[in-house]
Amino acid sequence: MPYRLKKQEGMARRGEFETVHGTVQTPAFMNVATAAAIKGGLSALDLKDIRCQVMLCNTYHLHLRPTDKVVADLGGLHKMTRWDGPILTDSGGFQVFSLSKLRKITEEGVTFNSHLDGHKIFMGPEESMQIQANLGSTIAMAFDECVENPAEYEYSKNSCARTTRWLKRCKDEMKRLKEEEKAVNPHQLLFGINQGCTYKDLRIEHMKQIAELDCDGYAIGGLAVGEPAPVMYDIISAVEPYAPKEKIRYLMGVGTPGNIIEAVYRGVDLFDCVMPSRNARHGHLNTWQGIINIKNLKYERDERPIDPECDCPVCRNFSRAYIRHLQKADEMLGMRLAVMHNLYFYNRLMERIREALDQGKYQQFYDQYAKVLDQRI
Repeated sequence: MPYRLKKQEGMARRGEFETVHGTVQTPAFMNVATAAAIKGGLSALDLKDIRCQVMLCNTYHLHLRPTDKVVADLGGLHKMTRWDGPILTDSGGFQVFSLSKLRKITEEGVTFNSHLDGHKIFMGPEESMQIQANLGSTIAMAFDECVENPAEYEYSKNSCARTTRWLKRCKDEMKRLKEEEKAVNPHQLLFGINQGCTYKDLRIEHMKQIAELDCDGYAIGGLAVGEPAPVMYDIISAVEPYAPKEKIRYLMGVGTPGNIIEAVYRGVDLFDCVMPSRNARHGHLNTWQGIINIKNLKYERDERPIDPECDCPVCRNFSRAYIRHLQKADEMLGMRLAVMHNLYFYNRLMERIREALDQGKYQQFYDQYAKVLDQRI
């Protein structure tokens, strides 16, 4: 089993996830590198400096350019990017969801138009596995349908059943690719994805079904797409008892520091989100007191670091005043430094969560920070 549960406090779990590209200490945040790069000018070498454990890349975007075949010819994502830690690739399912006006879903898969030039693309479970095999990621996500909230019950039920059938096809195709030595990474892992919108009965039944398929890990998908945060927390709490205890759990696309603290409290191990880098590029920076907008006039002559409690490379060297100037002047360095700080903050947040769990003090950590970190100062 790749996942090992080391300690538990309430539902919160402290564990390790062993992969061919290294062991991940969990709970952990995966830093999103959509097109094999963090938006804001960060490289894989920078990720080491900001305590990143896992890089997440986007199957759909890399399939379009430079194409997964080019990536395979270059030796896979690890060799191309020079990142030597674990890489997770999403299945392309969420992009299909976001391209809802350009798609047609059938049992075989999804036909949709490229957002780049409009040409028709077909992607099903087999194609998604083939693309991810070419990318050579450590973890491949099963191809699924992400349904918009709110959704009709009957459509959600049928979508769950189709996602289960697609997962079986993903498993079969991954096995075939490995047996025929067509995978860049012959040790690639597969995660199944739980769907069911905001219907607890569908979520529970779907988790029961996919748990029987013995994947390497299980994700909760289709949340943080419009529903209120309390609804998301209720769904996590409902699904958690039915997720295999011996497998890692991944909440897809979530979220704010507060969201992460709440989800860890409910038994989640793994997270990803574009929010820290996207917010940073617009001047919204995380601190241990809350969120600041570095573009505000009050920081024009502020010689303090972004966060006096932070020891990231940015806070050790640069002032709020300088970063504000760079962002107001539209200098690329302003985005780069802001993104480095926010991602470091997220990775340090996960370290502090793990430290609290190691010490049996997660409840105290939760009480102190769950509400504070998402507040705007």
